[in-house]
Amino acid sequence: MLHKMKLNESPFERIKNGTKTVEFRLFDEKRQQIKVGDQIEFSKLPDLQEKLLVDVSQIYRANSFEELFKKLYDDEKEIKRKVESMYQYYSKDKEKEYGVIGIKIKLQK
Repeated sequence: MLHKMKLNESPFERIKNGTKTVEFRLFDEKRQQIKVGDQIEFSKLPDLQEKLLVDVSQIYRANSFEELFKKLYDDEKEIKRKVESMYQYYSKDKEKEYGVIGIKIKLQK
């Protein structure tokens, strides 16, 4: 199945150059449809002209970004920084309502 998502320039470019391999989102209705083996087409904001196609290779689920990042990273400072950065995009209320997902991706060549 093909899913479509929008991404800001910085994470888009990091996926493109191979330094970002996990995309973090709320586990909302749209993300609940994503399964291992699916594809995601990311469109770069603001004009959505540039696109990347990735394969979903793994799914990580948790109740909060903090819980998810603790599963994936060891560095407490890095975990704290990542959690704070997610709250720029998502409210704690929405995090509590939906839970969160980490989508391990592999860029298609």
